[in-house]
Amino acid sequence: MHPDAREWADTRTWTADAIDDDVVATAKVASGLRISVVIPARDESATIAPIVHAVQTLAHGAGPLVDEIVVIDSDSTDATTTIARTAGATVAASADIRPDLGSRFGKGEAIWKSLFVTTGDVLVFLDADVTTLTPDYVTRLIAPLVLDPSIALVKGFYDRDLADAPERGAGQGGRVTEILARPLIELWWPQLAGVAQPLAGEWAIRRSLIETLAIPSGYGVELAVLVDTFQKVGLASIAQVDLGRREHRHQDLLALSSMAAEILSAATTRTPQGTGYPPSDISHPIRMKNGLGWTSRPVNAEERPPAVSVHPEQTAGSTRH
Repeated sequence: MHPDAREWADTRTWTADAIDDDVVATAKVASGLRISVVIPARDESATIAPIVHAVQTLAHGAGPLVDEIVVIDSDSTDATTTIARTAGATVAASADIRPDLGSRFGKGEAIWKSLFVTTGDVLVFLDADVTTLTPDYVTRLIAPLVLDPSIALVKGFYDRDLADAPERGAGQGGRVTEILARPLIELWWPQLAGVAQPLAGEWAIRRSLIETLAIPSGYGVELAVLVDTFQKVGLASIAQVDLGRREHRHQDLLALSSMAAEILSAATTRTPQGTGYPPSDISHPIRMKNGLGWTSRPVNAEERPPAVSVHPEQTAGSTRH
């Protein structure tokens, strides 16, 4: 598609200086919306407390910006749950939420399960390994949703450095985004080319929308939600907001390949061909002294159905845990 058809001007972008904290707080109270901050976590004992503490500063006062902070733990083997609870978050184990629905591994599974144990009209999702998160992240993600009822999904964008390889320069993080997600978007959904961080783990969405979307259980969740929102309610319902700078722990290359496979599955499932990614793992040849060895990583290409289709009377919007 010709670049002129990308409709860059229609990617609604909010700069940091366009957001006034007091205005956002007043609008949140006036809207009557409840805000839930959800932090999916697995073995994040080193970073979970500062994140919860940062969000907690928005959860106090007569008209708090944040109404609840929920950590969804995905089978942590460290002290993540204890630390998160001590820091002030409500903690729920993903496997214990609606056990009648079974349990899967993956970030998307934690996000989907969070819909059954939160009460917010707006859900804000934050990654649990970020070391630069400030309360501004949450305020800025919430702002478009409380100020403009036509917006349904807000994605964060930022400078993303390779914290463990500073010699490679600023802005070199987001390898899977640039190598895989952006080419896929250019190919299939060029109208979304103006979204700076399509795989951002910091995003906010209206419950009324996310409960109608199928949710990949693995790392395909962010791309799937972005594409499904675009296809369901249109580009004008999507906004992005500048969060400044973001650093987090980076995964090794083998982990990135299975992550990429999960994102590829979510993307291709949403193309006209709807092929998905059938293998349950991805193989890696490993050079050894006497030839090649092999290792493999699991690929979580499963998807959960829209929450409203799963005993709708028992979703969080009705039961209010």
